[in-house]
Amino acid sequence: MIGISKLYCGTVEPSDALRYGRHSSQLPSHLLQFSKDKRPVVVWNVTRRCNLKCIHCYAHATEEAYADELSHEEGKALIDDLAGFGSPVMLFSGGEPLVRPDLPDLAAYAVEKGMRAVISTNGTLITPKMARTLKEIGLSYVGISLDGMEAVNDHFRGVPGSFRKALDGIRNCQQAGIKVGLRFTINKTNVREIPGIFDLLEEMEVPRVCFYHLVYAGRGSDMVNDDLSHEETRKAVDLILDRTRDLHERGKPKEVLTVDNHADGPYLYLRMLKEDPQRAAEVLELLKMNEGNNSGRGIGCVSWDGEVYADQFWRHHSFGNVRQRPFSKIWTEPEDDLLRKLKIKKQYVTGRCAGCKWLDICGGNFRVRAEAVHDDVWAPDPACYLTDEEISETI
Repeated sequence: MIGISKLYCGTVEPSDALRYGRHSSQLPSHLLQFSKDKRPVVVWNVTRRCNLKCIHCYAHATEEAYADELSHEEGKALIDDLAGFGSPVMLFSGGEPLVRPDLPDLAAYAVEKGMRAVISTNGTLITPKMARTLKEIGLSYVGISLDGMEAVNDHFRGVPGSFRKALDGIRNCQQAGIKVGLRFTINKTNVREIPGIFDLLEEMEVPRVCFYHLVYAGRGSDMVNDDLSHEETRKAVDLILDRTRDLHERGKPKEVLTVDNHADGPYLYLRMLKEDPQRAAEVLELLKMNEGNNSGRGIGCVSWDGEVYADQFWRHHSFGNVRQRPFSKIWTEPEDDLLRKLKIKKQYVTGRCAGCKWLDICGGNFRVRAEAVHDDVWAPDPACYLTDEEISETI
């Protein structure tokens, strides 16, 4: 996760993170990516069910009910373990988390245990009543997925009317006083929708947006050819930077992040070197604190059936199950060789990643994409768009 607005527009300085000692339990939410102890933010896919049919769903979610989901009591035991472990955030996801009737109770329990609770949702089920409930339990944030304006979004969602229902969900959150933001997955079909997303942020006064680079997982495994070329990715990131700066300069700042391609960090730094060398030095310090991709270290995932993964996309390799062993033990006393290596993965990456000057900042980028394309988890990430000249730059 790269905080574009934080880095490019100077809304966060290195001293901001240092002031809290960089411990995740003490950092406010907007600085968590700069924590030193890297207690994992945990994504819990509370259900595989979903009311939509997104063509790029990493979870292969459907409308069918699945019998093996963690029960309510098992979910509370998971939250107890994570809270005691020091995980700062629990992100409730799915499928669609709001199809699970006890989601509000589970989120409330996480808050009661001192965790920050957020949900990742398609937004279509957030009625005014549900929004008020989520506000009352102390939910920190709602991230609503939109992959374009109405026609393009509904194509991706597979259900007509999804766009308008998601906008209703946004409005209901706003009226209830809950912080709400957008989530957008970039690909060839919707890259032209990015300006419309920025317009929507401004028109609806939505304070935050995360632009996700495409990950080849789940139903997204069939979308490798739908990913942007390296040149197209560079243009898309430049557009995001330009529109973020425009909002900032017009006194309408938004929190803008890019996710799942840590080449964005060096790319931003190299651009800053040309535009503002002094700010570039501060950006470099923050990128070093961020440490790039943290799958298997600063982020983890628990599936609906209790399986533990390095992140929400890496669903074909489980490290264990919370029904047999607590997450905290699986994570800190790994019995799985891959998990042990992911915690020090810079020692294992190969090819251009191994010799890259930005390895400490990028962290080897996304291993899931490398495995999907090269059948080798340690091969270079095919979505890295930095040129050979750029990865040879002296920091």
